[in-house]
Amino acid sequence: MPPKITNYTTWQQAEILMQPAFIRVVDNIRKHLDTSSWKGTYHDVLIWPSNITDETKALINQLLTAMETATPEQVEEIKETLTHLPMPHPGYHLRLQRQEQQINVDLWNICYQVCFLNYGCENSAVDIDTSLIDESGEVDWQNLEDKTKELVKQVFDSLPEV
Repeated sequence: MPPKITNYTTWQQAEILMQPAFIRVVDNIRKHLDTSSWKGTYHDVLIWPSNITDETKALINQLLTAMETATPEQVEEIKETLTHLPMPHPGYHLRLQRQEQQINVDLWNICYQVCFLNYGCENSAVDIDTSLIDESGEVDWQNLEDKTKELVKQVFDSLPEV
């Protein structure tokens, strides 16, 4: 799930870090895949709130599909209905496969772990990892690379053995 950001400074710092973190995550995954027996493919996914029923998901998907061919008036009605329903947020997953084994890795989750000190603590606001930002307010590329490399290594180290 997306991190809970409660102040403007953390939001600004996250905006500075998220894109570079994502790029470093993908590049470090590529390096591991080059030497791994696992094959990886990337997939856009929808991440639903945990309390959503399959019926509600189906209704939302049906409404979103209907919008593609709806008249302008119908689109407005559908949008109004959707404002009262929970919406998923976009996600990006790496599907790792080796023989019959398959593991899905949430890339945004790794990025959040890179950028925030306390990401994953239930219902608490996150704090930016300020070691990733230098004294001039720019990305500290070496610290970003080191932290990203370690987190991606942990993902690959946790994969099942042959």
